[in-house]
Amino acid sequence: MSNIHLIDVEDPPHVPLVDSMGKDLRSLSPLSTECVIYKVPERLRRVKKSAYTPKVVSIGPLHHGGDQALKAMEEHKLRYLGDFIRRTGKSLEFFFDFVSKKEAKLRGCYAETMQFSIDEFVKIILVDAAFVVEVLLKSSNHKLQDENDRIFKKPWLIQDVWTDMLLLENQLPFFILEDLFEKYSGEVLSENPTLSRLTEHFFKFRMESPGIEDRWEEICFGDFKIKHFADLLRHVQLKPVKERSESDQMKLKKITMPSVTELHEAGVRFQGSRSKNLFDIKFDKKKGILKIPSFILSVETELTIRNSLAFEQCHYSENHINDYVIILNRLVEARKDIDLLVKYGIVENRLSNSREGSVLVNKLAEGAILEQNNFYFAGLSEELNAYYNTSWHKWKANLKQRYFRTPWAGISLLAAVFLLILTIIQTVCSVISLAPLLPSK
Repeated sequence: MSNIHLIDVEDPPHVPLVDSMGKDLRSLSPLSTECVIYKVPERLRRVKKSAYTPKVVSIGPLHHGGDQALKAMEEHKLRYLGDFIRRTGKSLEFFFDFVSKKEAKLRGCYAETMQFSIDEFVKIILVDAAFVVEVLLKSSNHKLQDENDRIFKKPWLIQDVWTDMLLLENQLPFFILEDLFEKYSGEVLSENPTLSRLTEHFFKFRMESPGIEDRWEEICFGDFKIKHFADLLRHVQLKPVKERSESDQMKLKKITMPSVTELHEAGVRFQGSRSKNLFDIKFDKKKGILKIPSFILSVETELTIRNSLAFEQCHYSENHINDYVIILNRLVEARKDIDLLVKYGIVENRLSNSREGSVLVNKLAEGAILEQNNFYFAGLSEELNAYYNTSWHKWKANLKQRYFRTPWAGISLLAAVFLLILTIIQTVCSVISLAPLLPSK
């Protein structure tokens, strides 16, 4: 017993901390099933911060009151709110109460915890939602644009505004836009357009994406439920894949893949297509033809793809956009790859030069995640590798590109071969004629 030390402890020193942590745990609210708007993951943001940051207008709470450059638009947003209220014939108090009743649901749409008070949050949503609805309406009906309108007239800011409306962090839930839009009177909307139709009109002619015109009809007027603009634009570019072929379900055995230039040197021919599905990249190994849906290289394309990728990685289990930018990155390594894609009508490059185009494509894939066990283009990659590594294809392509590049080059080669044959025949004849003169053994 003399070796046993008894310690009389009334309260362990960590009890207050445990109590505090317990309160924190009990105060946690359940995660919302309505969450659809996220902050862009840092590994994507650090590649190109400007692609995810609004330039002239903040929409929603994530960038509200942030960058000084966005504050100049706050007055214009209030003017649009005034226009909105006058068109509906209802009061500001009516709409404040209307949005207040949806405040909890609206907060649940954002992954980030909002530190704004109820009144502050409701004000942000109401002002910004009215602004967006008015932008869509005025874009469709030019008669509603004031001659001194800062967005559509002077200094014509709509080009910056619409690209800001693409950004994932600059979104409002689509349902609140629809709910407010329903409050317009029939006199204002004489043609009875839907908000989906106005959204289609606003983005469709500005995006100018070849091959996807009909997708707007399928998306905006089908069973698809729009979450917000970034979600809509992702689906417009991406035709949902119901079934994958057996080859598409293969694991990716080899990460590397030949570039466009290397494939061209191996005899692969390229064709552009106006497919409605960007993922409809097909290789006919019998004919050696790679068909790639046409696309435009521009700043707007980059913003759309980057924010679609960010939303996909935050919200969806599919890696469709992710795999698309990876396969593009494999095909395009340098400016000469862009030059070839332009030559065959697959790419319309609106950037300064082909080098900028190749840099854009390469950087799109930075931050993407390659899952070798579940890569959509695994089958395509294996087929292209197999074709490229076949020596016969390279030899045939080299012969064709070097000696049959032009009709005159082909004629010159045939003439040279013909002369060579004549020379051989002449030599053989000479030997035969001299044979009787040779001494016999």
